[in-house]
Amino acid sequence: MTQTRQGTALITGASSGIGALYADRLARRGYDLLLVARNRERLNTLARDISTRTGRAVEVFPADLNDALSLASVETRLRQDASITLLVNNAGIGTHTPLLDSDVEQMTRMIALNVTAPMRLSYAAVPGFLARGAGAVINISSIVAVSPETLNGVYGGSKAFVLAFSQSLQHELADKGVRVQAVLPGATATDFWAIGGLPVENLPAHIVMRAEELVDAALLGFDRGEQVTIPSLHPVEKWNSYEAARRAMAGHLSSNTPAPRYRAAP
Repeated sequence: MTQTRQGTALITGASSGIGALYADRLARRGYDLLLVARNRERLNTLARDISTRTGRAVEVFPADLNDALSLASVETRLRQDASITLLVNNAGIGTHTPLLDSDVEQMTRMIALNVTAPMRLSYAAVPGFLARGAGAVINISSIVAVSPETLNGVYGGSKAFVLAFSQSLQHELADKGVRVQAVLPGATATDFWAIGGLPVENLPAHIVMRAEELVDAALLGFDRGEQVTIPSLHPVEKWNSYEAARRAMAGHLSSNTPAPRYRAAP
């Protein structure tokens, strides 16, 4: 049983997989929990288990974040509950279907859940964090944010938004006592793959990380103050070089004249 009181962590997509593991690990760290997902039965089972093992207060908040009214109810809770010190935007869906073979309505729902929901929930949470001088947001992105050719393009685009949004928000909040971390999982052993039509057993074993190891690594990155955490990337100098090149390029991206390579030959 944990004695330290860290405030309350609101976790979306908390009923299974990565979200459920964040719930377990954060309760062990002393957080009370507010668990958000569609499946009330799973939430109740998880809440009882975590509360029994850790002694933390665990509340369930059944909500479908693709439904405007449900999303608004979670936003209201974030605005009004001053005990919330951590928001984990984990809820999301994906697909392995090629872009042009995908149903456009499904892609629209994906954008609503993967992009609109974490954006709106962050907007709801951060002003309170700022007013209290402390708080944090953990946004679950994906390696496809920097490797869009890997999976479906709408999924990759949605996760690229999460990464860019997180980096921009952290830039704005850097000196205000509020932290933002983007976590970019690689292939992870959860039901994400089966739901998308490709059971994880069909993937090469050497690229699939256990979800427990993913969450533990991500939280270690959080403890170290990382803004972007990629647990499966071993040569960290690759990311450091990527980020250095991106930042170095930023000052050269606007000009009042086209680059010479785009000028017509005389």
